[in-house]
Amino acid sequence: MSRTVVVTGATSGIGRAAAREFAGRGDRLVLAARSPATLAEVRDECRAAGADVRTVPMDVTAPGAVAALADTAEAEFGGIDVWVHTAAVMAYGRFDETPAEVFDQVVRTDLLAAAEVARVALRRFRAASGGTLILTGSVLGHITAPYMSGYVAAKWGLQGLTRALQQEARETSGVRICLVNPGSVDTPVYRQAANYLGRIGRPPPPVTTPERVARAMADCADRPRREVSVGRLNVVMRFGFTVLPGVYDVLVGPLMRRAGLTDRPVAPHPGIVFAPNPAGEAVRGGWRPDLSRAVRSVSGVTAAAGSALLRRLR
Repeated sequence: MSRTVVVTGATSGIGRAAAREFAGRGDRLVLAARSPATLAEVRDECRAAGADVRTVPMDVTAPGAVAALADTAEAEFGGIDVWVHTAAVMAYGRFDETPAEVFDQVVRTDLLAAAEVARVALRRFRAASGGTLILTGSVLGHITAPYMSGYVAAKWGLQGLTRALQQEARETSGVRICLVNPGSVDTPVYRQAANYLGRIGRPPPPVTTPERVARAMADCADRPRREVSVGRLNVVMRFGFTVLPGVYDVLVGPLMRRAGLTDRPVAPHPGIVFAPNPAGEAVRGGWRPDLSRAVRSVSGVTAAAGSALLRRLR
C-alpha cells in the first residue's frame, strides 16, 4: 500500500538516497531541501522511478518552515505516514578556533531543527492516530572525536531527545520513532563542511554507502525499530569509548588526523552551514575509491599510537 513520505534534506547524501529508495517502493513523496534547482533534479529522478512527488524548497532552521511543509504534505496527499529527517551540516575545527556563529548554526541545524521536525510530525501523527518518524543520528551520538565539536554535541543531544520521545510515544498507540545511526558514509558532507582546521575532512574507513543507510530507513518504515546502527565498526568504537576510555582517548586523536582528514589544504570557510552549494550536492561523495589509501594510513597510525600507549602504561 502506497504511503506518503516526507523527506527533509532530500538533495544530497543519505536524504537523496532515501528519496530514491522510497520512490522505488511506490510511495508518494514530499521532498524538502534548501536548493530549488537540485530539489527539481531529485524530483525528476523519483518521478522516473514511478513516484508521485511534490517538492518544497525550504530551510529547516527558518521559523515556521517545518509546519508549512507539513501543511503542504497534508494538502497534497491528505496526511503524512512517514517522515524521514536527514538534513545536517558539519564543521571541522578546534572548538576555540571555530567561529561561535558556525558552531551555533551546526547545533541549530542538526539538533534544534530535528526537534522542530519531531514536534511538528508528532502533533500530526497523534491527530491521525499513527505515523513513523525516522531521525538520522550518528555513531558520533555515542562516541566523540576531536575537531567536530558542534556535530558531536548535536548528535549526542539528538540521541537523548530521541530516547525521551520514544518513552513518551509509548502513551500514543500507532506512533513510532526510529533513530538510524550511520558510521562513515560516502556522501559529499565532508567536502561541503565548514572548515577551520586547514585540511579537508573525509570519512574514516570502513565507509558504507548512502544507499545502505537509505535501505535501513525504508526498513524502519516497514518495521519500526527504536535504533538501527549502520556501520561495521560502530559497535567496536562504542565498546572502546565506554569500556576502555583511556585507550580510546590515546588513539582517537592520531586516528582522526590520519584517517579522518585528507592532506589537501583548505582556507577557512563556512561551507554549507549557512547556505547550500548546489554544485556539491550528490548521492555519493566519491570517497570509497580512496579506501585502500585510508586503510594504510589507519594501519600506520594505529601502530604508532599503540607504541605511544605502551610507553604510557610502563
